[in-house]
Amino acid sequence: MSNENQAPVQAQENAPAFSVEKLYVKDLSLEVPHAPAIFLEQETPEVDMRITTNHDKIEEGFYDCSITVTVTAKLSDNRVVFLSEVTQAGIFQVANIPEEDVSLLLGVACPNILFPYAREAVSSTVTRAGFPPVLLAPINFDAMYHQAQEQKAQ
Repeated sequence: MSNENQAPVQAQENAPAFSVEKLYVKDLSLEVPHAPAIFLEQETPEVDMRITTNHDKIEEGFYDCSITVTVTAKLSDNRVVFLSEVTQAGIFQVANIPEEDVSLLLGVACPNILFPYAREAVSSTVTRAGFPPVLLAPINFDAMYHQAQEQKAQ
C-alpha cells in the first residue's frame, strides 16, 4: 500500500511546472520636456514604440523576466511631446522543463504575460500627464523570439 501512495507523489515532483510568483514594475518614467507650451500644439504627433525583453536566472528554478516598453511621441520638427518608458517584470518558477523549452518560455510566454501590464502602465501614465491614452497594439513575441534566434545563429 505504501508503494501506491509514493508513485503519485514522485510523479508530481517530476511534473513540469511553470508559474508566476510575482509581477512588479521595475522602472517607470515619463518626460514632457516642452511642457507647458507643448499642450498648445495642434499637430498630431507621430508615436514610436520600442520593446525589449530580458531574463536572468535568480536561483535554481526561478527567473526574473522583464519587458521594457519605450513610447516616444514627436512632432514633425522632431520636438518630443512625451517619452514614456516602463519596465514591467515578473518572477517565474520553472521546474522539470527541458532547457531548450525554458528558453522559449522565457522568450515568449513570460513577455506575453507581462505585456498587458506594461501596456496599461504606459497608457495610464500618458493619460495622467494630460495626453490622450496611448493604445499599444498586441506584440507577436513568438516571431520576435524566432527572429532573435535566427540573428544569433548568423
